[in-house]
Order: sequence, then C-alpha cells, then structure tokens
Amino acid sequence: MSKRQDIFHLSGVKPLDKLRLALAYADGAEFEVDLTEWVRSASVLKPLRKAALFSTARIGAFGRAVEFGDGEIDLAGDNLRNLAVEQAGGIGHERIWNWMHDNGLTIDQAAAVLGISRRMLIYYRNGEKRIPRHIWLACVGWETLQKHGAAA
Repeated sequence: MSKRQDIFHLSGVKPLDKLRLALAYADGAEFEVDLTEWVRSASVLKPLRKAALFSTARIGAFGRAVEFGDGEIDLAGDNLRNLAVEQAGGIGHERIWNWMHDNGLTIDQAAAVLGISRRMLIYYRNGEKRIPRHIWLACVGWETLQKHGAAA
C-alpha cells in the first residue's frame, strides 16, 4: 500500500460519547472527530442519534470507511479525516479541491497562481501533506482579487 493510500486507510475506530469518534489511520495519524453537526444536518444520519446504533461504529469497506449497524450507514475515511483536521484548526485537503473547482483551475494553473510546484499542490490537494495557512490564505486572496477584477 502506498503512502497516499495509507493516509485515508483506517486502522482503528472507537465510538466515544456525544457523537464523537476516535480515529486512527494507517499513516499513524490519530484524530477525534465530532459528528454532531453532520448528524443534525443530514437526515440520512439522524439514526446515529441513538447511542445503541452509534456504539456499533467499526471499520468497514476495506478500511476506507466507518460503518454503523449492519452497514446501512457509512462515512468515508477521507471525509472524516478532513472534518477532523478542520475541527482541530487545520486546513482540510477538500478546501483545495473546492477552490480549484469553484475557480475552474487546472493543477498547472492553480500551482502557477500559488507560486508552488505542481507536485506540491497535488500533495496538498490529496491530503498527503498538511496545507500551510499561508497557502490557504493565498487561495482566498487570489479568489477575492479575481472576483473584484484585480487578479494578475
């Protein structure tokens, strides 16, 4: 298994109280994630409010998801990791995906805009490397200037 695959491969899941999960990934990263907002806002997740169902959390889908009950509800490991990173004050990799998509940027265009290598942008976008705050601020700044017609 390559490093890229390891970052989203779950090696441990433990249900905690108050709709929280302790997650461990094959790359050694460990997170605690609070699912309260997801469960509140997504009708398909409302059954997880029942402690008996939530307590059945386990690794599923070849280590790529957390399953509950008989597998009727599952949450992707990459989405959970992104949420955990965001909740811990970091910048989740999905922000780069969304920024590129929302602005119609290719990998080459986005790397040029940010003044970084194509490879480094791919690391950030895929979650293989932590996104530094200054890179995310550059994304936000560029998009703001673009909207006001001032981007170079």
